[in-house]
Amino acid sequence: MLVKSQMLKLISVIAIIAVLMLSAFSQEAQAASSLNSKQIVTTSSSVLGVKYKRGGTTTAGFDCSGFIGYVYKSSGVNLPRTSAGMYATGKSVAKKSLQVGDLVFFNTSGKGVSHVGIYIGNGKFVHSSSSKGVSIAKLNDPYYWGDKYIGAKRVANVATVASK
Repeated sequence: MLVKSQMLKLISVIAIIAVLMLSAFSQEAQAASSLNSKQIVTTSSSVLGVKYKRGGTTTAGFDCSGFIGYVYKSSGVNLPRTSAGMYATGKSVAKKSLQVGDLVFFNTSGKGVSHVGIYIGNGKFVHSSSSKGVSIAKLNDPYYWGDKYIGAKRVANVATVASK
C-alpha cells in the first residue's frame, strides 16, 4: 500500500510539472507571437515609401511578395517567393478575426491570388503597390481593394514555414 500511495504522489507531481511546463510554453509562444507582430510592423514601417520594382526583394525596390518576404524574414520566418505560394501557406483566417501580422490576399489580375499585404490593424494593411510602392491602404476600400479581397493567412508564428 505504501508503494502504491508513493506512486500516486509521484504521478500527481509529474502531472503538475507537465501542466506548469505546458503553461510556460504557451506563455512563451504568446510572447513570441507578440514580438513577431511588433517586429513585422516595425520593419514594414521602416520601408514605407520604398518604390515598387517588379521582382524586387530589397530596399532598392519591392514587388508585393518581395516586400512580404523581406518583412517576415526580419522576424525569422521564410515564406515562399510568390503571393500564390504564400497563400498556400499557413492557416486561413476569417476577415473578422484578422490580427496584426496576418497576410491578406487579393485578386487584382482576374486570375486568382495576385497580390499580398500585411494586416496592421484598424482595417488597414501595408503592401507594395505598383503605383505607390510600400504604402498603407484600407482593406475595405470601396474603390479598389474591398472588391478584390480573397482571404487571409496567419503565418507569423510558424517558424517551420522556412522549410517550404
